Amino acid sequence: MGSPSPQTPAPQAAAADRRASQPATILLVDDEPVARLSTAHRLRRLGYTVLEAEDGARGLKIIRKVRPDLIILDWIMPEMDGPTVCEAIRNDPALSSSQIILMTANDRPEQIAEGLARGADDFLSKSASKQEIAARVQAGIRASALVRQLEHTRDDLRAKQAELEEDLHSAARFVESLLPPPGSPAPGLHLSWHYRPSLNLGGDLFGVTPWGPEHLGLFILDASGHGVSAALRAASLIAFLRSTDLLKVVGSYDPGRILTETNRRFPMTADGDYFTLWIGALHLPSRKLTYATAGHSGAVLCRPQAAAQWLARPSLPVGFDPAVVFAGDSVPLQPGDRLFLMSDGIYEPLSPGGEVWGKARLQQVLEQEAARPMDELITQCFQSARLWQGAEHFADDAALVGLELAA
Repeated sequence: MGSPSPQTPAPQAAAADRRASQPATILLVDDEPVARLSTAHRLRRLGYTVLEAEDGARGLKIIRKVRPDLIILDWIMPEMDGPTVCEAIRNDPALSSSQIILMTANDRPEQIAEGLARGADDFLSKSASKQEIAARVQAGIRASALVRQLEHTRDDLRAKQAELEEDLHSAARFVESLLPPPGSPAPGLHLSWHYRPSLNLGGDLFGVTPWGPEHLGLFILDASGHGVSAALRAASLIAFLRSTDLLKVVGSYDPGRILTETNRRFPMTADGDYFTLWIGALHLPSRKLTYATAGHSGAVLCRPQAAAQWLARPSLPVGFDPAVVFAGDSVPLQPGDRLFLMSDGIYEPLSPGGEVWGKARLQQVLEQEAARPMDELITQCFQSARLWQGAEHFADDAALVGLELAA
């Protein structure tokens, strides 16, 4: 639903306008009929709408029903005295911001201190002059108006925040819909992954997608920054890499050439935003993996009974220099191999002492827990990273993608 037009005020604003055009409402709670009637008559002559209650219990019922702008309580009343009513009001979240004046015939300093401690905002002596009554009531009404205005502003902000959060959740669902489904992206291959964006929207995204009948495209990217801007830029790049026209645009599925074209199409923004990117192309008939990197830490190839191998080479990120030509490397994959793509958020958590978990510790988990099913192994990596940092949430987007070749 769109926001109200300038001619149609929002409900909260309309309610505030109605209150501003009407006399302020004062609730007078006093068990002495003569004193209550006299004070009420005086307040009505000042232009206020006055409600009356003869004891604290009835006063509370009226307060909950009407929410008067100001409450004037007699201190001494049977069963529930003024300070007790004050405490009941302050303990009720729906009433706690009410403005309260305690009325007393005894205005000793210690009594005033007690009344303020128990929730009163001001005091009014029963022997006060007409001028003092008018001044204190006017001050209470002004304070009440300010509090109500702040409450309406708070409510408006909460409503807008809720709307914004729903928009972010909707955008997050769209971004996550771009991620590949776990399972078998091609015969003889099993895909698993775990992804934890640091915010509702993440800028570290990845893809596993068919490139023609013989190639499987693999990529993981990190958009600098966080939030909406990073996520939208990342989604745009994902859409390019998943395009059915990629072969027509680039001329081949060579990752180096794809990176070179990506670098040309996605220059650094005016705000200095850029991408790091790892791209792999798995030739399905031969199981040959060709890959290229642009400022990314790379992927890890884990083989049974062998040390893990990092697949990357030093290079500039995407967008730094539009004239850069990226080169690729290749490696044959074998049955039982596991290829892991990752964002730096999974291995850069800091311990409480400020030490980085690091790629070496991540590699150690991958090697030591290699006998586990890949889903469990990926979960174990996240658990180890959380244990290292001593916190559930990651400071940066964290992604770990595993592709396993059937033995």
